[in-house]
Amino acid sequence: MIETALPQKIKTVGVIGSGQMGSGIAQVMANEGQCQVIVQDITDTQLDRARLGIESSLEKFVSKSTITASEKEKALSRLTFTRDLEGLSQADVVIEAIVEDEAQKIQLFQALDSLLKPEAILASNTSSISITRLATATRRPDQVIGMHFMNPVPLMRLVEIIRGAQTSDATYQTIQELGQKLGKVTVMSHDYPGFISNRILMPMINEAIFALFEGIGSAEDIDTVMKLGMNHPMGPLQLADFIGLDTCLAILNVLYDGFRDPKYRPCPLLVQKVNAGYLGKKTGRGFFEYAK
Repeated sequence: MIETALPQKIKTVGVIGSGQMGSGIAQVMANEGQCQVIVQDITDTQLDRARLGIESSLEKFVSKSTITASEKEKALSRLTFTRDLEGLSQADVVIEAIVEDEAQKIQLFQALDSLLKPEAILASNTSSISITRLATATRRPDQVIGMHFMNPVPLMRLVEIIRGAQTSDATYQTIQELGQKLGKVTVMSHDYPGFISNRILMPMINEAIFALFEGIGSAEDIDTVMKLGMNHPMGPLQLADFIGLDTCLAILNVLYDGFRDPKYRPCPLLVQKVNAGYLGKKTGRGFFEYAK
């Protein structure tokens, strides 16, 4: 069957989850994308924090003369915050940026599938979970896609677009055009565990953790080797702390479960850190310590 549908023009974007990733996505959609943006989360406290964070972030761009004060105010005027999932009913695209848990994402996609207009696209900011399985939980599998932003979203230029087995050409083209409208560089990945980015990144981080676990070098020395010897802007252990050690472990488990290859086995030290609640920068302690 030949597909004839054309890419959609995106005017209204829903973002579910107002944490660091969701807030960043909402900011670029409202500022660079000039879309109407509806941010949904479960508490007013989280939404208020997101609103203040976006305003502060935009103000930094004003202070650096990257945008004008008028552009900042216009971006803020495009943002709406709500606890009501039904507030997203007229969105053209909804991007979920909730926790990296497949069961929760599937439950959310099923709810959205019943709520959204038939032509709306469902996108996930997942860093590793199968888009194909998320799509299968809906009645619109051809309109489900991965849109994996990098952190921090307003500064990082890359968006990894993941096509599930059922994703239509029209859906892919719509999301690719939306990414380019945001000023991002888009790359396309097929739907295999870890996609492109984390298929490469997480084994490197895991190997650095094994090097620490086996006493080959200190955390500082391991990171220094990668920064000064390999010209990485940040060492792998510090990067893991910034990503969140719980997120790193979740992605490695997806890789290990998906490929059944022992090279993806999470280092026991990483598991221990997560079990202890030492999740990195967000908790003040991971492989390094941070001021809270």
